[in-house]
Amino acid sequence: MARKSLVGVVADELLDRIVAGEFPPGTVVPGELELSAKHEVSRMTVREAMKTLEAQRILSVERGRGTFVNPLNRWASLEAVLRAASEGENDTAAAVQLIELRRMLETGACELAASRVSPEEIDQLQAHVSAMEDAHESNDLGAFVAADLAFHDVILHASGNVFVAVLFEPLHRVLETRRTQTSKIPDIQKHAIGHHRDILEALEARDPNRARAAMDAHMQQTLDDLRTYVLDA
Repeated sequence: MARKSLVGVVADELLDRIVAGEFPPGTVVPGELELSAKHEVSRMTVREAMKTLEAQRILSVERGRGTFVNPLNRWASLEAVLRAASEGENDTAAAVQLIELRRMLETGACELAASRVSPEEIDQLQAHVSAMEDAHESNDLGAFVAADLAFHDVILHASGNVFVAVLFEPLHRVLETRRTQTSKIPDIQKHAIGHHRDILEALEARDPNRARAAMDAHMQQTLDDLRTYVLDA
């Protein structure tokens, strides 16, 4: 059991180095001897750690050539992809793709929620929007991000689809990081508050099409703001 744990530690440390850009996609990672010296473990431990990353399609072995780092779009580990998205070097592509993912899932969740949301959940949504407004006025970034995330979380659960909320749970850490980056800008906060109000009104009206359109407009505004204020800044 201890040896298996050590394998996991070495695999995690090697992944950290990949995510940090030390070994970009397409490059060869060091051999077992060098890695065993670097991490102060046996070559067998390094071999098993690399097999772990190979199973997750983070690494690929080419006989006679070495072990290569795969492009991010070939990775099969959600946890590793999320780590790369929140800590990695290819920040621009990850930021845009995260919004694309949210757009696909959250518009549908909002459409479902329009016919399933409870009066209590409507009250919660109203409270979260009010909290966003208060945080904006008092320049409390942490409170703003917390209320923003909570608003969307209510909608995911109000959709009544258990898979939606479960799929989003691993994204929470990277979403919080992204929201904190973008919500530092007052204009982005204003845009978000307006769109959250539109979404709330559509849900209060129990109008699925309007709710979907309101969430889609919010996602588009989020993407536009990201490109205008963050990526192109």
